Amino acid sequence: MKLAFTKMHGCGNNYIYFNCFDQTVPDPESLSIKLSEPHFGIGGDGIILISPSDKADAQMRIFNADGSEGKMCGNGIRCVGKYLYDNGMTNGRTTITIDTLSGVKTLELTVKDGKMQSARVDMGAAILAPREIPVDMDGESVISAPIVVDEKVYHMTCVSMGNPHCVIFQKEDVDDLDLTRIGPKFEHHPLFPERVNTEFVNVLPDGSLKMRVWERGSGETWACGTGSCATGVAACLNGFANKNEDIVVHLRGGDLTIRYTDETVFMTGAATTVFKGEIEI
Repeated sequence: MKLAFTKMHGCGNNYIYFNCFDQTVPDPESLSIKLSEPHFGIGGDGIILISPSDKADAQMRIFNADGSEGKMCGNGIRCVGKYLYDNGMTNGRTTITIDTLSGVKTLELTVKDGKMQSARVDMGAAILAPREIPVDMDGESVISAPIVVDEKVYHMTCVSMGNPHCVIFQKEDVDDLDLTRIGPKFEHHPLFPERVNTEFVNVLPDGSLKMRVWERGSGETWACGTGSCATGVAACLNGFANKNEDIVVHLRGGDLTIRYTDETVFMTGAATTVFKGEIEI
């Protein structure tokens, strides 16, 4: 059986995309594990299925490199928007909707020479209630709360953007972190019943943020859209940034711009098509 695919990335967060309007992808959990492997597969952070929806222009389903299904991917949804527009599936409209496991999201596309260059995504309201994130703590929110990992005390701010995030602001340069060692210990910490994505963040002198991320199910990735949103929200909650102002987040794969309002969180960034191909499974 042959499947057509498109390799795309948003700030280096790279997935393998399948158009399921005209083909069926069997057992996507196992396929994601197989194809994400860089030496024997295509290589990537997982696979994303683009399918018809009765409530939006399309539906996206995300499968991480370990086969687990994700609820939302901020970089992935921009790539889905680009795929739909560039392939003539939006009838030229630059405002489109995508159905995800975290609800329907609206994208405003910026187009040049007939191709989508970037998108502003309405990511929805940030969730701060611990039980809804979820994190096993009491209270109305978790802001700069202590957590002990590997015998060291960190201070975390927890946010859900449709998936759980633990944001750690630190003075030590995040570039010096041994993320492959510490990341899994946060991901599987008993405070997080559904595991967690963890962002390690420096506040730079110009007010922008430098971030590295350990994603549950994928490990370190070059960017995380929902993680950047959570980081922008956490920066406001901790007094490092202001609501209703653009917050630039520097990731290993590029920059995203976040704006946190009382109603929602906006994320703006680019999306890139790398190559197209066909694989026999």
